[in-house]
Amino acid sequence: MIPLIVNTPDPMTKVRVLTAKDYSTKTLKTLHTAGVLHVEESEELKPVDKEAIERERRKIGELLTSINDILAYMPKGERVSLREDVEVIYTRPFDEVDSEVRLLCTKLSNMHRSAAKLSEEVEELKELSKYLDSLGQLADIRLGDLNFSGSYLFSRVFILSNEAYQPLYHEIKAYLLESIAVTLENETLFYIIARVGDQEIVEPVVKSGGGEILQIPEKDLTVREFLEIADGNIRSLEEELAKLHTEIESKTRENLEKLVLFREALSAETERLAVLEKACEAKYVTLIEGWIPESNVEATISELKENIDLVFIDTRKPEQTEEPPTKMRNPAVLKPFEVLVNMFGTPKYREWDPTPLTAYSFAVFFGLMLCDVVYAIGIILAARFLIRKFVDDPYSEGYRLFQRVLYISGAMALVLGLLAGNYLGDVYYLLFGVDSVLHLGPVREWLTDPVSFIILSIILGLIHVNIAHVMALIGGVIKKDKGIVVSKIALFALQIFGIPVILLWLFNISLPISPSVYTIFLYIVGASVVAIVVSSFMQRGGLGAIFWIFDLTGLLGDVMSYARLAGVGLATFYLASSFNMLAQLFSGMIPGVIGVIIGAILAVVVLVFGHLINLALSGIGCFVHSLRLCFVEFLSKFYEGGGEVYSPFRLKIRPVLIKGKA
Repeated sequence: MIPLIVNTPDPMTKVRVLTAKDYSTKTLKTLHTAGVLHVEESEELKPVDKEAIERERRKIGELLTSINDILAYMPKGERVSLREDVEVIYTRPFDEVDSEVRLLCTKLSNMHRSAAKLSEEVEELKELSKYLDSLGQLADIRLGDLNFSGSYLFSRVFILSNEAYQPLYHEIKAYLLESIAVTLENETLFYIIARVGDQEIVEPVVKSGGGEILQIPEKDLTVREFLEIADGNIRSLEEELAKLHTEIESKTRENLEKLVLFREALSAETERLAVLEKACEAKYVTLIEGWIPESNVEATISELKENIDLVFIDTRKPEQTEEPPTKMRNPAVLKPFEVLVNMFGTPKYREWDPTPLTAYSFAVFFGLMLCDVVYAIGIILAARFLIRKFVDDPYSEGYRLFQRVLYISGAMALVLGLLAGNYLGDVYYLLFGVDSVLHLGPVREWLTDPVSFIILSIILGLIHVNIAHVMALIGGVIKKDKGIVVSKIALFALQIFGIPVILLWLFNISLPISPSVYTIFLYIVGASVVAIVVSSFMQRGGLGAIFWIFDLTGLLGDVMSYARLAGVGLATFYLASSFNMLAQLFSGMIPGVIGVIIGAILAVVVLVFGHLINLALSGIGCFVHSLRLCFVEFLSKFYEGGGEVYSPFRLKIRPVLIKGKA
């Protein structure tokens, strides 16, 4: 097939690399750097080897945790660009990396622990001050009186929830000599004095109700004196903590590039060890097995033989029973739409890649429904500057491809908007009092007149659905599936000869042919229905007695579903026009000079917020409905998916985002 209609995945070669056990690590690192091997599962490693690998992975996991804990103190969104340095660190012996990372992390970790301890002290002092301040406002009590145990009396301060206070108070009030209750938001501070003999009754009752004893410092001070001292201590601790945080951030920033490089190198090492677990090891030989694109085989073999002294490489074509991973290979302008196809399902290795057809369909549908110059520019700007703020990693390949989908689809909407003369709906009428600006007459008529737009949508639907059926027919011929072939040919005959009959019966529209020809058309339509019934039995057996009905009604339902193009497109245009009318109404609502100014302000507010809302709703609606038409009405008819994505293990050299504090 022509690559601009459908495509086929990149041909794969099965590669088996055998090397001496002593060279296994260097071999894996060479393959990792080459970044082309999709590793497959092989025989299990021996338990002793697995234990060693798992032990090393645990050590790497500890180091990664230490680095991530340190990087968490950096502001969120800090970006560090990695270059070839990560390869330099990756190829160093692990023991050297381990000792350097531990030395670097130990100093910073100690600072982190000091900061955590200071924060805890500050929080404890603030919480104690909050409680004691409420009691100090009632009376200048000494701290010793709040937590006293004598030979006859004892005193305690309990912290209770507001809901628990009343029931507990009524349960123990008979044992209390004196009590004070202070309400603090959702808590109640409960100070009591009671006999020592009743202590074993009072305290368990309060604790069973969820209460706890406030820990009072053992100092010979009044509450007010303590609060003054505590306030000074809190300020002092907070200043010390702020200095420590500044020092931590400064030290971390000094070593930021090194920390990130270590993290990426250690992540790569973890990935290498995961691959090693999939390798089949004999006593003295290591086997690594996987898939490499045909175009990369020669270069990979040369690199392995150049770096590894003892290595044997075996290559072969995939067998018919094997299902290699799929590496899609579309032209650069169509490649972004691979994201949409993969959402439906990755193509199988021997299946067509429908990315080109999906790209054209999605972009045209999106453009038809949006079809506004200003809105199209808004979508492009949102893809460039706004949406990236709502994703974890705006530099990931997946997001960049999605961004390009919006660029291309927005450009299509921009072109159609120019041809139709749509700028924020009909805002030019509000501003200049003219019915239209520069546009192409037929395009404007088709895309602004409801009946014309619906007819256009149905025609596009008929074409789009039948392209899918043609693809299914070709696939049926290739697979020699007689049921599919008979069904699709009958479906085409039903449309070719049935549509003229329907036009004559329902709309009294006749073709320039003899009336007797219509009788022949009816016979062909009847034969086509019979063929569809027979093909349904051929494909589904006894269930065909029911499913043939859905083959007929499904065609009508699929085509009519494309009326959503007109629905969303007209809704976008008329909603924009409605906001323009509201703005015009507000601008002339209040008489006088001041009224003109106020009206102009109101008009601008209505225009800005109204069109922003319409842009958001239209952008989401156009994307979702375009996706639905491509998935449900199109791809589902001839495309299966379910393949495995080609995912080679490689060093990722790209900007890295640190997910630190908000």
